[in-house]
Amino acid sequence: MSTSAPPPDTGTMKDSPAERSTGDLARAAMSGWLGTALEFMDFQLYSLAAGLVFGQLFFAGESPALAVVSAMATYAVGYIARPVGAWYFGRLGDRVGRTKVLFITIALMGGATTLIGALPTVHDIGILAPVLLVVLRLVQGFGAGAEISGAGVMLAEYAPTRRRGIIASLVALGTNCGTLGASAIWGILVAVLSEEQLLAWGWRIPFLGSAVILLFAVWIRFRLKESPVFEESSHVNEGVALTTDEVRAKAEQENDTPMLEALEQKKWRALVPAFLLRFGQAGNSGILQTYMVSFITVTLAMSASVGTSVVIVSSLCAFLTVPVVGALGDKFGRRRMYQVMSVISLILIVPTMMAVAGAHVPQLFVGYIVMHNVSVMALASLENLTLPEIFGSRHRYAATGVVREIAAMIATGIGPVVVAAWVAATTGSWIPIAIMLGVFTVCPLIATLLMPEVAGRDLRDPRNAV
Repeated sequence: MSTSAPPPDTGTMKDSPAERSTGDLARAAMSGWLGTALEFMDFQLYSLAAGLVFGQLFFAGESPALAVVSAMATYAVGYIARPVGAWYFGRLGDRVGRTKVLFITIALMGGATTLIGALPTVHDIGILAPVLLVVLRLVQGFGAGAEISGAGVMLAEYAPTRRRGIIASLVALGTNCGTLGASAIWGILVAVLSEEQLLAWGWRIPFLGSAVILLFAVWIRFRLKESPVFEESSHVNEGVALTTDEVRAKAEQENDTPMLEALEQKKWRALVPAFLLRFGQAGNSGILQTYMVSFITVTLAMSASVGTSVVIVSSLCAFLTVPVVGALGDKFGRRRMYQVMSVISLILIVPTMMAVAGAHVPQLFVGYIVMHNVSVMALASLENLTLPEIFGSRHRYAATGVVREIAAMIATGIGPVVVAAWVAATTGSWIPIAIMLGVFTVCPLIATLLMPEVAGRDLRDPRNAV
């Protein structure tokens, strides 16, 4: 498998991408940040509601334990719909442009979330209530599947070549903003409302309130110009991508070498390193952001507030980590930064896990924050740009979205389950966690051996980097 970048021949690609003003770039950055923040706010709002109130509101009549399981099952439904949405909207975005699709995805995603807040409960309409909840979760996941990948592609194609890393890192910051915002809203509601008020009407506030962010994001995207890279790509004519047959005929007529090479490339070669990059980051995220709260609370028998607080504090620290790593990726390259961060992560796994397992609050905070920021947030900063850079212009949106969602679904599905069972079998040992973190962290390192440096690529190039 080649580890060298495609040859510099640019064929018939235009000399420079369509010009965009600083205001256009700012709108693109704000659009990406808002969309990602709304996506993660939507899912966090539902996750917390599923654990706190949805069992009583939509699954009453079942045992309390079964009601919670049913509520969490509807949470999982949204993730099942994500790869389908990534495939459908990704292909559409590669055909008719990024802005049109991103307008649709955020409307679907945010609209479904708002409507959840207006749903009648099982006490009002019986079995139809959970059915409607599942439908809205499917719509929410269908739209969200192409949201973060589309935001990453859009920012990568908008940003100046030498500033792509730090600008595209705003997508990763959006995840923090959404998660923290949703957690704060629910924290306030639980603190100021009685249980009766929360069940009667309080639970609706965060869902209906998300419409404010939705309307602002829709307004921003309505004014957003199309990606200059998409407009200037040789396979696009008047804002619509040509069919494969039309592309081949045009390339042969114009002797467009890059396009002819792109048509003959083996697509799986780019999918493998991209999958490994995403799989490793998502696996570490599943263990550290999902399972570790349970490990701290149940296995280490510490207060529940310790587990939630350390995640919040670490997420706040990521507001520094993400842009710094993004800027370093611009300076030293994505491939090298992936290698550096992965090696640092491998070195730190044992000492940071020993610090966490010691169950002393100061050391636990330091260990968790360091590991979370190095092995999850730093890789997320690099990932949001590296994946779009790996793929060629013709299928960038679809390939990025499908790889992201399938790899994440597998990694975050098996990671927490495997490590939880392994820890239980070893009577609470931290060693299985360290081993699983090591396995996931090696994946991006392997990926860098299968790919060239992609920083600075002409994103109008139809060829994959591999």
